[in-house]
Amino acid sequence: MKKVLFIILIYCFSLTVISCSKKERSSSITDTTTSTVYVSVGLGGTIITSEDGTTWTERTSGTSTYLGDASFGNNTFVTVGGSGTILTSSDKGTSWDNRTSGTTKYLQGVSFGNNTFVTVGGSGTILTSSNGISWTSRTSGTSKELTAVTYGNGIFLTVGDAGTILTSTDGITWTARNSGT
Repeated sequence: MKKVLFIILIYCFSLTVISCSKKERSSSITDTTTSTVYVSVGLGGTIITSEDGTTWTERTSGTSTYLGDASFGNNTFVTVGGSGTILTSSDKGTSWDNRTSGTTKYLQGVSFGNNTFVTVGGSGTILTSSNGISWTSRTSGTSKELTAVTYGNGIFLTVGDAGTILTSTDGITWTARNSGT
């Protein structure tokens, strides 16, 4: 079974829902999840989880800060939000640990690819981590707010204010792209 990772932004409720399910063992990522787990994050540090998408359980996040996005990789959930907040869970979203991001900027998006977590946010903030625990600041080359990040076909792509688009193959070195807007 191929790894399933869905990110669905539910704007009317200010929640982000992600799902992960069992994956066959590979050299790049090992996923020990035995069942589907959905994680939703939002206002006031809200985190809820579900194994079926119907019945939800509220979890303790340890923060009242808005959480804007979540991702899954390397057997770890990562959620990001206001004031540089980064939380991780390695137990299917049941318990969450606060991590040091090294920034007070609002973190708006997080994605996992190429064995790397990338989070983006205010004033061109980009941080990377291989494990979700230790984070390194990267140079984006912009002071514009970065609002979302995704990974696909070997490329990280982030977008932001004023038509900002940046790409990277490793999450470390970023190249500005012309959005035409």
